[in-house]
Amino acid sequence: MNEKVVVSLPEKDNEYQVLQASDARTTGARVKLDVEVVFAEMSAVLQIQQLFKYVHASQRPTAIIVEPVAADGLDRVAQKATAAGIAWGILNSTVGYVEELRRQHPNLAVFAVGSDQVEIGRIQGRQMRTLLPSGGTALYIQGPLATSAARERLQGMLEAIAGSKIHPVVLDAQWSEDSAEAAVRQWLRLKTSESVRVDLVAGQDDSMARGARRAVEAAAEVQKRWGDVPFLGIDGVPDVGQELVRSGQLTATVVMPSNTGPALEAIATWLKSRVLPGASVRVPVRSHPEEGELARKAAARRR
Repeated sequence: MNEKVVVSLPEKDNEYQVLQASDARTTGARVKLDVEVVFAEMSAVLQIQQLFKYVHASQRPTAIIVEPVAADGLDRVAQKATAAGIAWGILNSTVGYVEELRRQHPNLAVFAVGSDQVEIGRIQGRQMRTLLPSGGTALYIQGPLATSAARERLQGMLEAIAGSKIHPVVLDAQWSEDSAEAAVRQWLRLKTSESVRVDLVAGQDDSMARGARRAVEAAAEVQKRWGDVPFLGIDGVPDVGQELVRSGQLTATVVMPSNTGPALEAIATWLKSRVLPGASVRVPVRSHPEEGELARKAAARRR
């Protein structure tokens, strides 16, 4: 019988989380782990309740791998899980308790897997500079600031555009197309937005960029005033974000590969050989199109 691993993800409708779930099941089958994927419906409370249920079950999983809806509260779950002998992997989130748990449980796999979220923000910021070499106004739709990914992507973007003449207008959304559309529509209804000519729209993920585009396309007067502005996203799922770039709906995205596969491979290696994964496993990210190609396309567009 294969060892059981629970993979907890924030929601089932976001295309990146669909990729994560698919990767978890495929990798689990390949490395002979019994993987159960659960979704938290973007509720931090529900995620904590779901995970505590596994921690207190009569037949506990060997490992829990979780991408947090929000960082607060999961440290208690991690402490209880590792005290019960359950390995713990955290995805796409910066937390402060991993090193302490590794000291407390030196023979247990406790680790974080993720892409560098600050670098993701920097890549998108460099894309913005490439597309707006003379500066301009960028409408920027960010995810919930309760998540470290949203905070770090914003940090990286601001670092990358520092010293340029790009002025970001930051709106809050919830990692979904509908929430971004609603945020942009609400902003467009403000009197102050009427005097703003936006030169670029960037979303902290592809779904929010899509929602922002939908809101702009529904406002004919706004489209006329802004013109054909570029839209940027993040995630770059091959058949979604990268396809949106190929079709011209997005000008560029940042490709962030799934983290569940590397996390499950680390668990499988630990179970087989007792080699502990490092405290932090990094998954590389890249611009799509590649930054040089984007620069060439931008220059050709300006000619």
